[in-house]
Amino acid sequence: MSHDGVAPRAVMRSVAFLTAGALAVPVLAGCSSGDDEAGRPLAGQDIAPAARNLVADGGTLRWAVDAVPETLNTFQADADAGTTRVAQAVLPSMFRTDQNGRPVRNPDYLESAKVIETEPRQVVLYKLNQQAVWSDGREIGAADFAAQWRALSGKDAAYWSAHNAGYDRIDKIERGANDLEVRVTFSRPYADWKSLFSPLYPKDVMGTPDAFNDGARRKLQISAGPFKVDKVDTAKKDIVLNRNPRWWGRPTKLSEIVLHAVPRDKRATALADGTVDLAEIAPAEVERISVAGRDGGTGTPLQGAGRVSAKKPQDKLSGVEVRKSLDPAYTQLALNGSGGPLADERVRRAVARALDRTALAKVALTPLGLPPVPVGSHLALSGQTDYADSSGALGGQDTKEAQALLAEAGWVLGGPVKEQKKPEKAAGPQGSAADRSNGGDDGVFIVGEDNKDPRDHKNKHREPTGDEGGRHLAQDGKQYTERHVQQGGAPGAYAPKGTAAPAGAAAGTLAKDGKALTLRFVLPSGPGSDTLRSVADRITQMLEKVGIRTEITRVPDESYFKDHIASGQYDLALYSWPSSAFPATDARPVYAKPVPAADGSLSVEQNYTRVGTDQIDQLFDEAAATLDEDEAKDLIRKADSRIWAAAGSLPLYQRPQLIGARKTLVNAGAFGFQTPIYEDMGFLKKGAMMAPGPTKS
Repeated sequence: MSHDGVAPRAVMRSVAFLTAGALAVPVLAGCSSGDDEAGRPLAGQDIAPAARNLVADGGTLRWAVDAVPETLNTFQADADAGTTRVAQAVLPSMFRTDQNGRPVRNPDYLESAKVIETEPRQVVLYKLNQQAVWSDGREIGAADFAAQWRALSGKDAAYWSAHNAGYDRIDKIERGANDLEVRVTFSRPYADWKSLFSPLYPKDVMGTPDAFNDGARRKLQISAGPFKVDKVDTAKKDIVLNRNPRWWGRPTKLSEIVLHAVPRDKRATALADGTVDLAEIAPAEVERISVAGRDGGTGTPLQGAGRVSAKKPQDKLSGVEVRKSLDPAYTQLALNGSGGPLADERVRRAVARALDRTALAKVALTPLGLPPVPVGSHLALSGQTDYADSSGALGGQDTKEAQALLAEAGWVLGGPVKEQKKPEKAAGPQGSAADRSNGGDDGVFIVGEDNKDPRDHKNKHREPTGDEGGRHLAQDGKQYTERHVQQGGAPGAYAPKGTAAPAGAAAGTLAKDGKALTLRFVLPSGPGSDTLRSVADRITQMLEKVGIRTEITRVPDESYFKDHIASGQYDLALYSWPSSAFPATDARPVYAKPVPAADGSLSVEQNYTRVGTDQIDQLFDEAAATLDEDEAKDLIRKADSRIWAAAGSLPLYQRPQLIGARKTLVNAGAFGFQTPIYEDMGFLKKGAMMAPGPTKS
C-alpha cells in the first residue's frame, strides 16, 4: 500500500519480486489463455528495445532509488523496493512475470516445474538448469530450497520473517532422482505454489536464524544472478552491482549497475547533471524533460493543467527522454467501515454510486497521455489471468440511486443539525494530532458550507508540487486541516471559507440524529501528492452533489499511513495497492474480515478499511486450495464481486509509471508488468541505429 505509490513493506513480498516490471518485446502481446474477460494490459512497455548486437559491451548504469535499503533480505519487514531490485539482479527466481502480469518459468534456473501428484498430497517436482550454480561454485539444489522453507515456515520464531504465506503449507522438501531435481510435498493443496522460491536465497543465508536475521542486511556474499553485490556504500548512498563471473546465461552487457539514492524532487536535476541515467519521476517533471528534449535542453516550462514548471535555463536534459506505461498497481478510494456513517453499508454504497470513476481516471491519466480506464477489479489488472470487471456488483455512477440509499439509511435533507464546537472525528478509536492542530476548528473548511461570512477567512494556497510519483516523503513536519471547495479553474485550487457549493450540489444539509453527514477525507501533504489532491477535489464535488460534506485533512507523508490509515483515523483516503499474480494468497489479508484479538482490539491484518465478510474469506480459502486453474479463477472473480458489493474500497485507476531515461540507454525504462532482464540492459553502440519507436510526448 502507498499513498500513490509504495507497496507495504511487510506484505506481498514475493509479489513485489514478481511484479516490479520487465523487459519485453515492443509490440503488446495478447493473452495466451483466450480469456476475453481478462483482456490485455491497457498500456504497453516503453523500454527502448534493442537487439543485443546493437548494445555496447560494458558501461555503468546509474539507477535512482529512494534510499539505500536497510536489508538485502526481501523476506524481512523493512525490505523495500531497492531490496527487490537488488534481488532481481543477483538471485535466482523460479518464476517471473510476463508482459500480461502472469507467472512464467524462468529458463535460466528451471527446465521444468509441475505438479506430479495430487493424492494423497500435492507434490511439485522442480527440474533445475544443470548450469545453475551459486557464485561460490556450488550447485543450486534441494538444500537451498529446504533451508528457505524452514526459515519461512513460521514454525521457528527465531527467524524474523515478515510473512510465511505458502511456505507454511509445505510438509517436506527432498532431493529427487538426482541433484538437479527437488521434490516439494505439501501438507494441504496450494494453488499458488508458483509464488514460492522467487527469490531463492542460498542456504548460507537461510540456514540459521542468525544468518537470516543479520547475515544479508548489508552484504550478500553468495549470489546466482547475472550480477553480484560488490558493496553497499551508505556514505555515498550507493549499492554497487558487478558482473557475476560465474553467470551461465546470456552475458551481461553492462559492467556495473549503481543504485543511487536520490530524493524524488531531485530526480530531474540528477538526470540533467549525469548523476543518474534512469529514474522514476513525478508528472511535474514530465513536462520539464519533454520540453527540454524539444528545445535543445533549455528546460523552458510548459503551462498546462493549472501548473507551471520551474524555469531552469541551465538544465541539460536534451539527452534524456520520458518513458511511460502503467504501473502494476492501482489507486483506490478507501472507506473506513469501522464506525461513524460509513459503518452503514448503504452509506458506503451511496458514496460509490455518487462517483464517476472514469472522470477521476481522466484527472490522473489524460494529462500524461495514458489510457484513462477505471480499474474493474480489486484482485487483478487488465491482462492478468484473474481479471474481470466486477464493478457491476456495486453499480456505476447514479445520483438518484445514491440519494435513495442515503434516505434509506435515515439521512434527511434539511434535517436539524445540532451546533458542535468541533467537527466529528473520523472513524477510529482515538483522535490524532491532526485533530488538535491549529487549535479547535481554525482554518477548517467544509465543502458546501455557504452560510458563513465570506469576509471572515484567510485564503489558502497550495504550492505547486510533484504528482503521482508519490513515494517521496515530506520532511517539513507541518500538519494542518483544510475543508475546501473547488470552483472551476485549476485542478486542486482551494476556495476560502464561505464560498458557495459547486453548481449542481444538493440544496441543504443531510442530517441524522442532529448530526450533519460529514466525512473526514485524509490526504498526504508532501511533494508527490498533487495528483491525489486533484482527484480528491473531484471526489468532494461529486459527493456534494448528493449532499455529503467532506472535511479534507492534510497530514505529513511520513505519518499518513502509520497514524491515519493503519490506525483507522480517517473516513475516506486515497492510496495504492500493488497487483499480484497470486491474489488468492496475497490479497486475502487485504480483504480478510477483521476479528477481535485476545486483548480486545480488532485484528485487521492489512484490511485497513475494516470491511469484510465470512463469505469473502471462504472464497479466498477455496481459491488457494484448488489445483484446478479455471476453478481458482472463477472463485477469485466471485470474491471480487463480493468485495465490490461490500463497498469498502473503490478501485479508481491504474497508476502511471513515469521514467526519465538517458536516450542512449536501451532495454530499460517503463517495464509495465514484466520482470526486468538485467543482462540485456545497456547503452547503444556508437553509430548504432534503432528502429523508429513511438513519438515521445
